[in-house]
Amino acid sequence: MTKGVTYSSYLDLDRILSAQHPASDAHDEMLFIIVHQASELWLKLCLHELTEAREHIAADTLRPAFKMLARVARAQGQLISSWDVLSTMTPHDYSLVRPHLGTSSGFQSAQYRLMEFLLGGRNPDMVTMHEATPDIALLLKDELRRASLYDEVVRLLARRGFAIPQDVLERDPQAPWSASDAVEAAWAEIYRHPNKHWDLYELAEKLVDLEYHFQRWRFGHLKTVERIIGFKKGTGGTAGVPYLEAVLKQTFFPELLSVRTAI
Repeated sequence: MTKGVTYSSYLDLDRILSAQHPASDAHDEMLFIIVHQASELWLKLCLHELTEAREHIAADTLRPAFKMLARVARAQGQLISSWDVLSTMTPHDYSLVRPHLGTSSGFQSAQYRLMEFLLGGRNPDMVTMHEATPDIALLLKDELRRASLYDEVVRLLARRGFAIPQDVLERDPQAPWSASDAVEAAWAEIYRHPNKHWDLYELAEKLVDLEYHFQRWRFGHLKTVERIIGFKKGTGGTAGVPYLEAVLKQTFFPELLSVRTAI
């Protein structure tokens, strides 16, 4: 055991616990800050796990990836629960905090955007709001140039012998994913014969878990915003509830949802 290391020093608690700087005298601002800071820490863990899981999928070493993807789903549960805590703010409570937020918004979370990009929800226009922070913009652009987690999964299906068209395998990774009948057909074969393709079947269900929890997180965000500010515009200039309703329709792995109708 390293001498001189304490619980506080190992976790760097002095910095973490002194990182809350309320801009008002509103009692609930501490809640607002801590919920969002904790969420960013959970996002950091999700990115850590997803980045490594993608490498394992690319290498066709799926067992370690399964553990990582399952851990992300558990971490997403913590993110979802954070809305339950934040929703204890009433409209009056938030009205005392909101004037001090300026134009800051969760919409500007680089880690949230990076997680979307990594999973395959790609929109290069979303980098624009981060151009004022060159390091962050570069990080997001670099991610857009890489194959997403789902790109690597589909490439794995091709290596396993499924008939995936070349234009799907060589698509521009910066472009949003376009649903493919061939990819759906591959998943249909896997779902119809799970004992023959058990590891791919398990991978499919791990991805469905990620999609499911991500959508629950989005829905929790929507209902919390609706509960606290109604249909006002968001602080970052978004449309608020209508915008959050729109993103609920976006999916990362469309063939894994449509295949349920096909089989």
